[in-house]
Amino acid sequence: MQFGVFTVGDVTPDPTTGRTPTEAERIKATVAIARKAEEVGMDVFATGEHHNPPFIPSSPTTMLGYIAAQTERLILSTSTTLITTNDPVKIAEDYAMLQHLADGRVDLVLGRGNQGPVYPWFGQDIRQGIPLAIENYALLHRLWREDVVDWQGRFRTPLQGFTSTPRPLDGVPPFVWHGSIRSPEIAEQAAYYGDGFFHNHIFWPAEHTRRMVELYRNRFEHYGHGKADQAIVGLGGQTFIRHNSQDAIKEFRPYFDNAPVYGGGPSLEDFAAQTPLTVGSPQQVIDRTLGFREYVGDYQRQLFLLDHAGLPLKTVLEQLDLLGEEVIPVLRKELDARKPEHVPDAPTHDSRRAKQDEEEESA
Repeated sequence: MQFGVFTVGDVTPDPTTGRTPTEAERIKATVAIARKAEEVGMDVFATGEHHNPPFIPSSPTTMLGYIAAQTERLILSTSTTLITTNDPVKIAEDYAMLQHLADGRVDLVLGRGNQGPVYPWFGQDIRQGIPLAIENYALLHRLWREDVVDWQGRFRTPLQGFTSTPRPLDGVPPFVWHGSIRSPEIAEQAAYYGDGFFHNHIFWPAEHTRRMVELYRNRFEHYGHGKADQAIVGLGGQTFIRHNSQDAIKEFRPYFDNAPVYGGGPSLEDFAAQTPLTVGSPQQVIDRTLGFREYVGDYQRQLFLLDHAGLPLKTVLEQLDLLGEEVIPVLRKELDARKPEHVPDAPTHDSRRAKQDEEEESA
């Protein structure tokens, strides 16, 4: 099981002080969070992609390339790369370059995004979101696997004899997770290619997550990539931890109440009861996270959102210490012990390169 953190990169006022960090402070804080994640033993750091205020991660590969130079082990990922409004040729080039710079410590989550105005800014129509996601990934998949590509589709100019450079490191493209909260077409797409499926798992009740993951697993088996329980699943989630659960609730409540995505809705207690949001002690976070397996099966990656809603950097780093010292070691031990032998680990560059070498030797 891989554990890590993801950020959406929001620039939100701290409701307890009224102060809003500058963009520069928020960017530097993101780097500090990634470095701390490696320090406390996490496996993955993932950044979102946004092109509008109040968010700062408009250039994920720039951010991740900078982090790659300051880390040694951390897998660098995205918590959405916009497959709809980015040119798949540029995605192929940018992430292959990052893959080389990071010695293979790269994968990415592809998604449509949730900011409607972004589409026309990049010359696209949000009403074509699903067709764009399907066509653009079909091209990206080929660009990473074929040295010379001829292509014609609906949404970009044709390609004739095109070679994307640099080629993927060791001939192994970055592993792709297809991220979706609510679109069964994206779960189908992930299953068709035998890729991973990442469910954000923050806003929706357990039953919705169960149905989406089950659809992906069943279609993964249908397309002949393995048994349903061997499909590659990742989950997101948000947590806030203090040693005493009441202290956690008291401290987090003003951030929850004023958060752009939470504020004005159900109470903290109601929201936590209906969704995977966990605010409490380390043991409560352990118990809640172990429970995810009951409705999605054995899965490969768990990412936590820690820096949303204006939480100061000092608090986020304290959260990382608690996760790294008291939560993740227990989760790792418990989940690894429960995983059947035939269920694969999360893909890495090294494991996929070894598999490719075996297939070439046996061919």
